[in-house]
Amino acid sequence: MKRLTAAETQRAALASLLATASSLNRKYATRNLRRERALQASRAEPEMRNSVGRKLNLGSALLALSVLADSGLEHYRGSFQNRLMYLPLGVSAVTFAASLFGILDARTRSHVARDSLYGLAALTGAAGLGFHAYNIMKRPGGLSWINLFYAAPVGAPAALLLAGMLGRGAERIRDDEASTILGRPAGETMSMVASAGLAGTVAEAGLLHFRGAFHNPGMFLPVVVPPTAAGLLATTIFRSGELVRCAAKLCLKLTALLGFVGVGFHAYGVSRNMGGWCNWSQNILNGPPLPAPPSFTGLAIAGLAALSLIESDERANFK
Repeated sequence: MKRLTAAETQRAALASLLATASSLNRKYATRNLRRERALQASRAEPEMRNSVGRKLNLGSALLALSVLADSGLEHYRGSFQNRLMYLPLGVSAVTFAASLFGILDARTRSHVARDSLYGLAALTGAAGLGFHAYNIMKRPGGLSWINLFYAAPVGAPAALLLAGMLGRGAERIRDDEASTILGRPAGETMSMVASAGLAGTVAEAGLLHFRGAFHNPGMFLPVVVPPTAAGLLATTIFRSGELVRCAAKLCLKLTALLGFVGVGFHAYGVSRNMGGWCNWSQNILNGPPLPAPPSFTGLAIAGLAALSLIESDERANFK
């Protein structure tokens, strides 16, 4: 057997040492990389949830502002015969203020005052549904087309209820590490809320546009685009296909745009009454409601936020 010289022995020992060091470096570098990725994910998760929460706050703000303006006009037209008619104005105003605070709040945690005000808004909206239903049923003929057309609108208090629900959802998403609401993933729960809200808003718009005999072809848009968006948004809860989600996002964006376009259509409808905007103090009460269309925008923004949360949860589970 050939004996190794001292120099060859040293080289062999050095090569073995280098191989061992390289192996240890790969092992601990991989471990450190995994730790760094986990740390980055833990930092990004609260920021992502806070971003979703702020989008839901924006949706709640638009709904609350719509209720504030619409209820103010309608209850003023009703001469505030019932003292409780002042209540939704005050509640929608503080809900709007709380939502603005939520939009500007960059902290990754919920706020007790906001959460309480959103709960108050939801309760007030639910009570308003009861009052408006009573207003319809007490009239001669009860539940009839004429009373649905001209009695207290059911959609207004429902919008305040939705503003409260979206706001409370925003606070739960900010605060809940498991990101669940009522035992279900928060993204799915808020998708169901936004989808149901769109369906209800479509029913209200369809009823009033039917009263107007759809005399303008643009009046068909609120009963075509938002229902499609609501259906696709609900479908994403049960089917996670990329095509369905892309279609849902597109329809939700069109619905959000439709909310602003609808204000222009309603402003044109006011101008068509006798005297136009020169007689605004009368025509704004009798023409199409200017504050109604932005409800579509608020609910569409909430739907987009819910979709982004669903996609984020799926990416986290995949990793």
